[in-house]
Amino acid sequence: MHFVFTPPAETAAGLLSLPWAAPLEEWDDDRIVEIRQRGLSRHVVRFVADEGHVYALKELDGRLARREYRLLRRLRELALPAVEVVGVVVDRGPELDAILVTRFLEFSGSYRALFANPRGGHPTDRLLDALVELLVRLHLGGFMWGDCSLSNVLFRMDAGAFAAYLVDAETAELHPSLTEGQRGYDVRLARERIAGELFDLQAAGTLPSGLDPIDIADDVVHRYEGLWDELTREEVLHPDDQRYRIAERLRRINDLGFDVDEVELEDAGADGARLRVRTRVAEPGHHRRILFTRTGLGAQEKQARRLLNDIASYRGHLERKTGRPVAEVVAANKWLAEVYEPVVRAVPEGLRDRLDEVELFHEVLEHRWFLSERAGQDIGTMTAARDYFRHVLPHVPDELTVSAAGTWRRRADPGPPPAPDPEAGADADPDADPDADTASD
Repeated sequence: MHFVFTPPAETAAGLLSLPWAAPLEEWDDDRIVEIRQRGLSRHVVRFVADEGHVYALKELDGRLARREYRLLRRLRELALPAVEVVGVVVDRGPELDAILVTRFLEFSGSYRALFANPRGGHPTDRLLDALVELLVRLHLGGFMWGDCSLSNVLFRMDAGAFAAYLVDAETAELHPSLTEGQRGYDVRLARERIAGELFDLQAAGTLPSGLDPIDIADDVVHRYEGLWDELTREEVLHPDDQRYRIAERLRRINDLGFDVDEVELEDAGADGARLRVRTRVAEPGHHRRILFTRTGLGAQEKQARRLLNDIASYRGHLERKTGRPVAEVVAANKWLAEVYEPVVRAVPEGLRDRLDEVELFHEVLEHRWFLSERAGQDIGTMTAARDYFRHVLPHVPDELTVSAAGTWRRRADPGPPPAPDPEAGADADPDADPDADTASD
């Protein structure tokens, strides 16, 4: 038997005592757990909980397992959204396939679970946006998937939207760059697979009535082509418009969640200059890095942007209160101690596993905005949090995590908003605008 693990291997050392010499489907180990939101797989897949982590174990041909192990490691190095591979176990004995070990993506769900337990309306648009963005990122990185489908993706909440992560890379290929033919093949295959998966949902009664699987699958192609064009097209700019048009193009690309690596202008004669933009292939992390540097909090990109806005708003309140400038790092640390941590500590014990900590805080901010709007004044974060814990969080299914950005607004009338908290303190500043786009970076 041959174990190959990605460093630091000690994090998965406890897995070595699993019964590797037996077929995976026959394992009877206390560490085996069931994941209700798991997707479908053509292989035997089981889950193991060890030392506080959950791992997905997939049994497949040894050659494919080694190949997928290498590809997933490469995706990790490129910072592309994919599950984290931990290791591969080969040479397990006669007639036994290899086992690929990946870390289970916490607080994620399959498309089937999200359609079966929707929050905030049916998730079709948000899922397709996330899937198309994932496919474009992979293609920019030279990665031809060869098996793009909803089944091969896990979705995780990111401040009300979804972030998609590649799960299955068995058929993938990595190239320096992709040809139009390779990209077209991937997109056509995705269209066919997605249409088939949606027909399955329709037969099961979980696809909302009025939605046509073929129309949705065609829409995936249109969304992909639109995003790819925006990120990669060349355009000729008149000299008088260059500064404005370049800034406009870069802002649109940033708004789509991508970073620009290089801008190239080539003389196009009397017409002006030809603009080429090279988009970063890496997962965007600008706001994540800033948030982590200032607070030590790990978050996804949209979550980080939302929390940085709240920190900026809180900093403005501190400066008005003290009458003097407050350094960013000071404001961030006071926000962490006086706003963020009190909310997290107040989560009722039985509800702590419903959402990850940062997403929960994001939802509290959304709830505060809604209640404050109804009350005509800022009610304070802790008041909003207590109301959120009482009326919203108990209704979040414990087997999945879905956006709630608009959920509360669609929910049945919750009754009058709570009165502003007289002890809400600084974060109840009526002048604070939690949605102000004033991140101080």
